[in-house]
Amino acid sequence: MAPPVKYNARDCVFQISDGAATPVWTEIGGLNTFTLSRSENEETTDTTSFVSAGEYEGQVMQRGASLQLEGFRLTDPATGQPEPGQKLVEALGTKVGNLSLGQVRFAAPGETIWEVWTAYVSVGDTGGGNNDKASWSCTFTRSGPKTTMARP
Repeated sequence: MAPPVKYNARDCVFQISDGAATPVWTEIGGLNTFTLSRSENEETTDTTSFVSAGEYEGQVMQRGASLQLEGFRLTDPATGQPEPGQKLVEALGTKVGNLSLGQVRFAAPGETIWEVWTAYVSVGDTGGGNNDKASWSCTFTRSGPKTTMARP
């Protein structure tokens, strides 16, 4: 067995589902950074009592996670339409209630399974300065447990 190696963040893949019964997965384009937080929305409770002898005791009562994606705003120069993955993210980001939940999946290079989340998305700001390309970002917040699926 080969020893573990570092991998390039740029080789990670992030896709969003179109929400169909048999989903079509679309890569989210224009990205240049991501942050995966496996403790977002974590809740703990203090279980310290007199018998703890002054030492803190606690337990995790709720787990959560978030995935922040950032990069460049991409549009079709002929139509002005957003890049297909960004467009799906932005459409999901306008919904509320049960409709606000969609699916996102991601994998690192060499992984043979996708990590799949049911999540809601918050679309970030777009902006830039005089000599910048316009930015784009979003944050997926997992709702419920993660699942996995085989990656071809």
